[in-house]
Amino acid sequence: MADLAKLSIHQVTLLQQCTTPQFIETMAHHDVRCASLWRDKVREHGVERTAALVADSGITMSGYCFGGLVTSPDAREAARARDDVRRALDEAAALGAPCLVFVAGGVDPAEKSIANARTRALDGIADLIPHARSVGVKLAIEPLHPMICATRSVLSTVGQATRWCDKLAADDIVGIAVDTYAVWWDPDLEAEIARAGKRICAFHVSDWLVDTQDLRFDRGMMGDGVIDIPGIRAMVERTGFDGWVEVEIFSQRNWWKRDTDEVVETIQERFESAT
Repeated sequence: MADLAKLSIHQVTLLQQCTTPQFIETMAHHDVRCASLWRDKVREHGVERTAALVADSGITMSGYCFGGLVTSPDAREAARARDDVRRALDEAAALGAPCLVFVAGGVDPAEKSIANARTRALDGIADLIPHARSVGVKLAIEPLHPMICATRSVLSTVGQATRWCDKLAADDIVGIAVDTYAVWWDPDLEAEIARAGKRICAFHVSDWLVDTQDLRFDRGMMGDGVIDIPGIRAMVERTGFDGWVEVEIFSQRNWWKRDTDEVVETIQERFESAT
């Protein structure tokens, strides 16, 4: 049985139901003491106003999501993307978030080179390290499911993330976010998580539905799908990870249409039974 004291809820789980003030109020009402905020919603409300809300609520931040998409072969476009990540790092620092989830970016459809995109992503992270250090926010590089490699992330496995960390040699400020939905399929997952070790700085959970209808926006509640979430959590915790377990459910078909109290109460129930 998972300890509810470890629960963090990602704002995107209530993306369609709540403004940022309503989300913070909902977390406090249900005694959820940790949350991760979604950048679009924060900017909609205002970073300073959101930071004040978070401080007044006493809620701890597990992360800020997201920055990245730095793989463009156009130098000016790539530079603008890196500048935007720097702004996201500044925002994360203002909010008190320990890490910024970093999504690498996809493959340029004209160039069609995944190798070049990966090189630019790695170079982009290296370029961002000084700014991340200056504001004290870790870049949590997140492998995403390979089915969205073309559009969202040329980083697809925990093993690949670990190799990038080896090359960057910046473990003080670059870590790895492990998301069950993104990596559960990997036959080498247990070994890759063990090798990632102390570099794991964020852990996200949701489930993969048997009849998934949208790769990004049809995630399942824990226990409704096929992922062995307790098994993956055990792998992560064997590395020494003792941080928040962040529930992150993009669910256009189901959970975004539910009452907020029902969603949070279901998360709390499933956190104990299926996480």
